[in-house]
Amino acid sequence: MKWSRAVRHVEELAAKCGELAGLSGAIHPLRVVELWAVGEILGEARDVDRVTVALVVDLPVDDVPWLAEPHGAEHWANAARVARNPIRPLWRSARAPVWNHGVDRPALVWSEVDGTVEATLAALVDGRGERVRLPAPGPDEFRARLRDELAVSLRALRRQTREYEDKRWSPGKLTAVSDGLRRVTGGYLDVLDAVAE
Repeated sequence: MKWSRAVRHVEELAAKCGELAGLSGAIHPLRVVELWAVGEILGEARDVDRVTVALVVDLPVDDVPWLAEPHGAEHWANAARVARNPIRPLWRSARAPVWNHGVDRPALVWSEVDGTVEATLAALVDGRGERVRLPAPGPDEFRARLRDELAVSLRALRRQTREYEDKRWSPGKLTAVSDGLRRVTGGYLDVLDAVAE
């Protein structure tokens, strides 16, 4: 996709974040409180396959393990048109740092408190996202963050495995539980690989 279209997707998603934040919690109980640009969209202007964003939600850390979807994520993503656009959402908890090995020096695009960060959007349009990215963590801080991320992922893997075993032979569809198990397993292995590196 053209760079201008990719940036437009980010801009439109920021507007949707603001719109959905203003709705009643009964309509969209999952609260997204921040939107961060991640990856290629922070580089030089060029064609990209998709836009990666971090969506920060007001949930406990254990409810948002790496590469998993918190409860209500699919409903929120459909309402925000994320599912219809070439956008890869990475869900993060507001109660931990947004960054990790896969969310490298992101740039804040929108927050529930301050709205859209126009300086970030302007930098993205110009292909100068580097100017608005978070600073890189130090080596000790990075290792500590990975340890925390791994612990959260392992707890999620154990919890999801128990849920799968509990429902394995019960009547009804198993897809939601097996998909959840697949996601937390992938997240755990991804963090484990990052720790090993």
